[in-house]
Amino acid sequence: MVNEFKELLRKLKNKKIQAIIAESWSVSWPMALIMGFIFFIGLADVYVAGRFGKEVQAAYGVAFQLYFIFSIIANALTVGTVSVVSRLFTSHRKKEFNIAVDSSLLSAIVAGSAFGIAGVLSCGVIINLLGIPGVLKALSIPLVRIYSAGLLFNYLLISTNGVLRACKMIKKSLVTMAVVCVLNIVLNFTFAFHTPLRFQGIAVATLVSIFIGMLMNIAFAQKLLSPRITFSWETIKKIFNIGWPAGLLQILWQFGAMVLYLILARLPAHNVEIMAAFTNGLRIESAIFLPAFAFNLANAVVVGNLLGRGEQDDAYRGGMITAYMGFFTVTILTILVMLNAFTIASFLSDNPIVINECAKYIFISLIVEPLMAWGVILSGGLNGAGDTRSVMKIITLSVWCVRIPLSYLLALHFGFGAPAVWWSMNTSIIVQTFFVSRHYFRKGWLRRAEKVIVPFEVK
Repeated sequence: MVNEFKELLRKLKNKKIQAIIAESWSVSWPMALIMGFIFFIGLADVYVAGRFGKEVQAAYGVAFQLYFIFSIIANALTVGTVSVVSRLFTSHRKKEFNIAVDSSLLSAIVAGSAFGIAGVLSCGVIINLLGIPGVLKALSIPLVRIYSAGLLFNYLLISTNGVLRACKMIKKSLVTMAVVCVLNIVLNFTFAFHTPLRFQGIAVATLVSIFIGMLMNIAFAQKLLSPRITFSWETIKKIFNIGWPAGLLQILWQFGAMVLYLILARLPAHNVEIMAAFTNGLRIESAIFLPAFAFNLANAVVVGNLLGRGEQDDAYRGGMITAYMGFFTVTILTILVMLNAFTIASFLSDNPIVINECAKYIFISLIVEPLMAWGVILSGGLNGAGDTRSVMKIITLSVWCVRIPLSYLLALHFGFGAPAVWWSMNTSIIVQTFFVSRHYFRKGWLRRAEKVIVPFEVK
């Protein structure tokens, strides 16, 4: 990493390198703002939930994890869509490009409808199977049911956001997400405190705001569609082959997060408070993780666009440049959050146990946050090149062979409690970052990218 950085510094005066930096930044800063909007939405959710008590706050954490799991197919399809569409966009294969956009949005409609119906009908069964404390079950079920009813809107919002950033229209997504953010926060407080919905208003606010955002994005993306909407199995196969590892990774990642909740639920003392603290800590950490993820998504577009133009060396450099920008940004944010840990934790809860446990989580977990950002952003470049399988293998092994076993053994078997879970998470991030970096530097993914780029027949 150090040698690569020195090499980039020597080349900064090169106009081509400057052009790559400009291209990377043009995608990264709007994505960072979009993730900022998402952070403020989540912060408002947790704050409002906290006004109804620690039980509602913990139940919201469980419900939102399930909502994210239900949205995984949308995120997976979008990873594949961005990889394919970003290269078709810069290679000027217009017919294939239009059909790829058509097919991705039609797939989002089908998948979003199916998972939405399934979530509404089965949310009670799923919550009962999780084994969470009984006091949380009755609070979680209505939240999950409302979130599920809005899955179709969320699928289309995620998919259209992916298409827009792949086509260098990310500022359109920025406008949409700004509206979604403001609307969600205003409706959050309105529905929760001024209507009979009470805490369920958190989920209703999300449903309404993403519906408006979906309509805006569809209007923005309309000119990217074919004159006559066309669905291509060949295109979907290409998108699916790239996207399914990312989808499986997110499933395994989110189930890993659910397992951590279940481990915390089995702690002998203050388990509900610690679960609430974990929910709050994740939201606070997202102030840093979401910008890192913004650079991850931006890196996928940067690498994909450059590969579409056949510029492999620049694609490698572009991925590195984006990673360095994200690394330094996250380092600054990490310092700011750690210096204000107790203040932020106190804002989200008035329970002293929740506040103290949340502050512990922040101080421990944020130690490795810059390393996490580096690995996550390089993973975005690999996703843009279509090398999602390697990313899936590395992160899955770090979670299920390091994070989960260590958390169970140290927290429950040896009795070290919640801090042992936080340190286990740190250990898995170190392992993950090391192997992602090694894989990126070896450049094997560039050679494999050639096979993904070749034209495919549209039927």
